[in-house]
Amino acid sequence: MNPMIVEHPLLQHKISLLRNKQTGTKEFRDLVGEIATLLCYEATRDLPLEEVQIETPITMAKTKVLAGRKLALVPILRAGMGMLDGMLTLIPAAKVGFIGLYRNEETLQPVEYFCKLPTDISERDVLVLDPMLATGGSAVDAITMIKKRGAKHIKFIGLIGAPEGVEALRTAHPDVQIYLGALDEYLDQKGYIVPGLGDAGDRIYGTK
Repeated sequence: MNPMIVEHPLLQHKISLLRNKQTGTKEFRDLVGEIATLLCYEATRDLPLEEVQIETPITMAKTKVLAGRKLALVPILRAGMGMLDGMLTLIPAAKVGFIGLYRNEETLQPVEYFCKLPTDISERDVLVLDPMLATGGSAVDAITMIKKRGAKHIKFIGLIGAPEGVEALRTAHPDVQIYLGALDEYLDQKGYIVPGLGDAGDRIYGTK
């Protein structure tokens, strides 16, 4: 399944600001939330609708509402938390789970340290959130953990991806649709996306 690169002009403009090393912590954090909202809009285009009848101030009318599809948001800690509020802006009724993974700087492989998901995760459409799809290791492991708990309908939403990460995720989970704001050129020897935007977690929380 090919990744969906969201090329909306507003989103692309905000990603350019996000890349700039002169962008400060508060502005960076705000931009991540705004981009997440725009990505959420695209990733939920296929939510089913049902027709209902309501009374407007003028007359009775037939209109459409969401057909009760249950959703869950699962940010990968810690950087994925920066996307959460922006997603909840559009889908405030979604339940939220958390998966904690960090990257071993020597092997570049993810190490799990936390997992807390809604008890009914198997009944929900799941949106996994992580700003960077670099090696793909964290996304692959997080989605594997979610599938082990019974979830069948999963999407991955990220700000920027590398071809290596996209390929790793597609190979491990070909049923998972990937949504990205940009697909960059490659990974460097340290596993950073080029041109990228640096370490998303450090820039969101000002820890570097």
